[in-house]
Amino acid sequence: MTGGVPRTVRVVAALMAQPGDGSRFLVQQRLPGGSRALLWEFPGGKVEAGESDEAALARECREELDVELEVGRRLWEGRHTYPDLTVELVLYAARLVSGEPRPLGAHALRFLTPAEMTALPFCEADIPLLDDLVAGRMELSR
Repeated sequence: MTGGVPRTVRVVAALMAQPGDGSRFLVQQRLPGGSRALLWEFPGGKVEAGESDEAALARECREELDVELEVGRRLWEGRHTYPDLTVELVLYAARLVSGEPRPLGAHALRFLTPAEMTALPFCEADIPLLDDLVAGRMELSR
């Protein structure tokens, strides 16, 4: 941190439905020992310099889940400031093209309904996103 202002990172996340069940979506539990350890979030990660959101999301899911995605349209965008970091979080619709999600960069993976997700401890940046998803304020099909 410089001058007391947390650095800002752009993070992209996937709303990926379970194949054959459009009501359950993939969430992942963060690894123990790191920042926000063992909290839940939507799969994805940081956008690197010079990388598009879509390319970053496909890369992160390839690296962390061993899957190939088709990244769709932007569904949600928000911003959250932690003591150490400001996160610009963008959620994209995503479809699993190949592979079976494996927790390479996560502690655990689950396909859950939005209502089931509310029982889990989520990262603070993901909570407004989850609230909108549960309340039906996201247009998922188009």
